[in-house]
Amino acid sequence: MTSEPTPYSPAALSPEQAAAVRRLVSSAPDAADSPQLSEQALLNLGSADVQHVLITDDTASIVGYAQVSEQPAEGDDPRPVTGIELITAGQGSAALAGTLLAESLRLIEREVTASTVQVWAHGEHSPVHQAAKAAGFTATRTLFQLRRPLAGEPSLTDGELVLPPGVSLRSFVPGQDDEAWLAVNAAAFATHPEQGSWTQSELTERINSDWFDPAGFLLAVRGPELLGFHWTKVHRDGPQPLGEVYVIGVAPRAQGMRLGKSLLLAGLRHLIDQQLETVLLYVDESNTTAVQLYRRLGFTTFSADVQYSQH
Repeated sequence: MTSEPTPYSPAALSPEQAAAVRRLVSSAPDAADSPQLSEQALLNLGSADVQHVLITDDTASIVGYAQVSEQPAEGDDPRPVTGIELITAGQGSAALAGTLLAESLRLIEREVTASTVQVWAHGEHSPVHQAAKAAGFTATRTLFQLRRPLAGEPSLTDGELVLPPGVSLRSFVPGQDDEAWLAVNAAAFATHPEQGSWTQSELTERINSDWFDPAGFLLAVRGPELLGFHWTKVHRDGPQPLGEVYVIGVAPRAQGMRLGKSLLLAGLRHLIDQQLETVLLYVDESNTTAVQLYRRLGFTTFSADVQYSQH
């Protein structure tokens, strides 16, 4: 007879615990297609600025993990939004997800004054869907993962890129372009709750990541002025390498110059040059203009992440 697993909340994860959570993520079903923790949550595993919740089995192996973090305030409400991400493994994943979510909510009630609590369910098979609905959460946001083939696609490589007069493309230079990029990113994603709030430390974390390649971080410039960018990423930890349209944005002052499509094509051509066969991207369902552009360029829905909210 096995005992009921009890969640506990360390002040910080040890390196061994953080490594165990990463293994949990990489070994989860559909890990290559719909990772159960976001990139930011994985970066936060070494942080004491978020709250961690663990569940272990009878052998002391970690079988569940949740992370509670403050998100940027939304709208006119100055109180922070609190976000939860979680992952479970093995039999009884749905029950473990419910236990982790309940413990996360208890932490929030004790220590956080939040206007809204949000939890992400990554992919259609995530046990978080059931746990969130059972806890009274409502689906409030859908994030599409779109994909399209790159190999053997002449429509992406035929012809020269058309750029506005005086505009050219170059690669991002760490340490030189950080401040300008952060300003344009904040302006381009002013209404985006996660992307628009990036700080220097968050940018630096990614620049220092193993996957970072400045050659795939393309900037559209006119003299010293940054007008837009397309930051690509290559995933090499799955069964086959995948390219990603990581972040693409245009400064508000450059809207109407038709830079978006040119930047997108430039990044896709860079990924083709890396011998990649498929590219993915994430886009909010509510961003209909971007969704329509991507669909016109051959992207189709591969999966969807759902955010659930509780006020």
